[in-house]
Amino acid sequence: MPGKKNPFLIIQLRPENETANSEFEAILQYGGLRENEVIRARVEHTGLPDINLDDYAAIIIGGSPLDVSTPEYQKSEIQKKIEADFMDLFESVVAADFPFLGACSGSGLLGRFCGANVSTKYAEPVGGADITLTAEGKEDPLLSGFPTTFRVLLGHKEACDELPPGAILLAWSEACPVQIFRVKNNIYATQFHPEGDREGFTVRINTYKHHGYFPPETAEQLIAVIKNEDTPVPKQILYRFANRYRN
Repeated sequence: MPGKKNPFLIIQLRPENETANSEFEAILQYGGLRENEVIRARVEHTGLPDINLDDYAAIIIGGSPLDVSTPEYQKSEIQKKIEADFMDLFESVVAADFPFLGACSGSGLLGRFCGANVSTKYAEPVGGADITLTAEGKEDPLLSGFPTTFRVLLGHKEACDELPPGAILLAWSEACPVQIFRVKNNIYATQFHPEGDREGFTVRINTYKHHGYFPPETAEQLIAVIKNEDTPVPKQILYRFANRYRN
């Protein structure tokens, strides 16, 4: 009789119910995950819970309106706690080479832990963008067989200025040189949103139009542009990650 499978831990950092629920549903849909396969942790108000890696198959982190590059004196106490909690979590994740996929803010948090500078230098506007696989990316199990260049959905005010020390660059773009990186064998970060789709980004544009990602008066124009974007490849990254680490 097969043993009980460990669940995936999905950590979310979005304070708004609509955006958090939309993101969670997209992760399930495009990861091919069922609700009984995951534990959902919304940590934006409390910080991370105690996490025993032995209890989980893998960790997936979604996006967040919080920026690690914000000056310390401007950060709220809960943001400082969340960032400190993640630094503690990454100590265990990296030591164990534990399966991890961090999107957007997850990339900034992991990149900073690994020693990269995170700043607004390579911010990108909300919308679609082309990214290109490196030679190492073409050989990676999550990315092999994909087109060398493919479309993603993104929008971020900060990013890693350079590849974190010890990491492997898997994809890049002219506008943002660190789009996907891997630490060791099982720890991944994407600057874009692999779960991103037209519906989810429409929700986010309406929610965050006053958060500095874009001029608020351009929200309807961005929504119209997003409706024409098709991004099947990044969704396959999420599906492959989930499928690979089901134990």
